[in-house]
Amino acid sequence: MKAAKTRCPFDPKLFLHNVGDRHRTETYRKDQVVFRQGDPAEAVFYIQKGKVKLTVVSSLGKEAVVAILGADDFLGESCLDGQRHRVTTAIAMTDCTIAQFEKAAIRDLIHREPTFAEMFIVHILARSARAQADLVDQLFNSSEKRLARLLLLLAHFGKDREPESIIAPISQETLAEMIGTTRSRVSLFMNKFRKLGLIDYGHSGGIEVHKSLLNLVLHEQPHIEI
Repeated sequence: MKAAKTRCPFDPKLFLHNVGDRHRTETYRKDQVVFRQGDPAEAVFYIQKGKVKLTVVSSLGKEAVVAILGADDFLGESCLDGQRHRVTTAIAMTDCTIAQFEKAAIRDLIHREPTFAEMFIVHILARSARAQADLVDQLFNSSEKRLARLLLLLAHFGKDREPESIIAPISQETLAEMIGTTRSRVSLFMNKFRKLGLIDYGHSGGIEVHKSLLNLVLHEQPHIEI
């Protein structure tokens, strides 16, 4: 019997070494724009350190947060599929270190390095699955349950990496935009989670997410939609 193939873990240092000098690394301060909606889509970005939020503005001027990305995440990869202009704006939520690659460099690396190609495909599929799960969440779950799920995702519960005990400070306005509700509802639910011991607030302003919050997402409970 043939032994099952073991998937090689993604090594960020090896990845950056393989791409060589075909990238440049930039540092971004909190609230600094990485790229704007409508900019030419000519490069792929790789977050080495920090968190970035993706926002979109409608033709009527309404803004929404569509994703929050962290270390080892890629952004702007849609340019590889022919996208000519950015459809989102990327903004640093914390101080960030981000590598930028021209499209040709990423395409070449995909052809030359099977390990990178596999990791990159897994990344694309995971982002697609997350988008589908977000849509189901918006359609069928209460805003309270959507908030609990979002906090768990931000803390990386359910992913291969170890969960973060404390996630970076994030405003209630941003949380409200991401789950499609109002800031006042988010405030109400956050206070409830804290009183139940599901979350705490850290000294630095971050949110400490406890594993017990999973119970709110995994088990249906009677609730009142506010």
